Amino acid sequence: MDLTGGSAPARTSKNSPSDPASVPLPGAVPAPGVVPPAGPRVPGARTPAASPSASASASASVSGAGGSLPRTSRPRASVPEARGPVVPEARDGRPDARSGNRPDALSDARPTVTELRLSAFAGHRSATHALGPVTLFAGPSGSGKTTTLRAYEALARLCAGDPLDEVFPDAVDLIPERARPDAQGRRGFRIGCTVDGTRGPVRLDLAVQAEPRLRIVGERLTARGRVLLATALRDPGRSTVQAEWHTAGATPVTRAPLPDDLLGTALLPLRVAGKTPGQLEVLAAAEQVVVGLRSAFACDPRPERMRAPVPPGEGRLRRDCRNLAEVLHRTHTDCPRRHHRLATVAGAGCAGTVTGLGVRELPEGTVRAVLERGGRPATPLGRLGDGELRYLALALTLLTGPGVLEMDRVAEVPDAMQSMTLLADDLDRGLDPRQAGELLRIAVEIAGDGHIRLAGAVGDRTATEARRTPGVTVVDLSA
Repeated sequence: MDLTGGSAPARTSKNSPSDPASVPLPGAVPAPGVVPPAGPRVPGARTPAASPSASASASASVSGAGGSLPRTSRPRASVPEARGPVVPEARDGRPDARSGNRPDALSDARPTVTELRLSAFAGHRSATHALGPVTLFAGPSGSGKTTTLRAYEALARLCAGDPLDEVFPDAVDLIPERARPDAQGRRGFRIGCTVDGTRGPVRLDLAVQAEPRLRIVGERLTARGRVLLATALRDPGRSTVQAEWHTAGATPVTRAPLPDDLLGTALLPLRVAGKTPGQLEVLAAAEQVVVGLRSAFACDPRPERMRAPVPPGEGRLRRDCRNLAEVLHRTHTDCPRRHHRLATVAGAGCAGTVTGLGVRELPEGTVRAVLERGGRPATPLGRLGDGELRYLALALTLLTGPGVLEMDRVAEVPDAMQSMTLLADDLDRGLDPRQAGELLRIAVEIAGDGHIRLAGAVGDRTATEARRTPGVTVVDLSA
């Protein structure tokens, strides 16, 4: 698949038509006129995504010189104090309508990833998967469940501004086994997705060269049949790609170099001025993709790390959930209704009678979470089984949302306009059928308002149950 776009196709390897894993973009993008020379690249932190309303002022100071883009600091989620802020709660424990979280008005406006494409990625070739509010990937060991979710997370991290070498530290292992190098010895992989939102379906396709040097060699952003951004490798000796984006002004496209280790779509808000209808269209499409992809949280609870007391902190759940007690300490104080709802759900997945979830402050300054038993001695979470701990952590993630998760949210866009996606590999690992079924029920219920989605990988037993559960999409990778 050629990702170059532009006024003329780039030169491709003679292996490309027969080998979809061959890197497709070694050629140049014709650039009539004078292209401003690339300025010095400034090493440092990553580039945040901005909304179109903020892009004009940013581009005035950044893109006017026509040089390469300096990297700016990437903001983390907004947590100005140790415990807040959190979204106001309604009586049922869900986000209050006053905060803008009205499913009838905003669920269609939230950018969501509706399709994942693995054109040539590890063991996947020409694979396209439709994603619903709750999507589970099933199949035998080696069918590619983990790599499918990894591709999703990689796109999310690239949209957050992470450099390519941090996202793919083992890029060579992701080249399909039968991929043949071109005349210059180059091999790579290709992934992409579709993000739906107010701009309609917007496609992002990415070609990555893994050998002999890791770099992005082609990127294409497409909406409504129009290529809005296309990049291609012009000079293999330089650490840039030649980019052109839709302008629809005095000139139909604008051309400039972009770094070959960062996603161009995430850089557009700092390079496009937004002065013409065409530029505004590019910014809106780029923002939709960035918001839809960045609103993802990969969760892999590790029970062996969750048993010990932890010091209190800002209360944002980590990927391995080692600070579960700290987060419960926060929700107990700041989100009492949602905390009570989590305690109710705990009774459906933990052995014995559960009347509540409590937190004990220990003399050494740490906190320990306990299951309250209604007149009986409380049970410290450290005494629970692996399945019970994983169940509690995943239920907490679904019931609380991004406000208490250690994730890179788009601070410039209101929470009501974002839909978080929980990525859970081995979702049912260590869970019994009752716990797995309860998690599915919670996920379907929560996904109903469009605020939280789930993409996970499960075993055959859970997949069989999920196929009988309304609202769950099961993708069989063994087919």
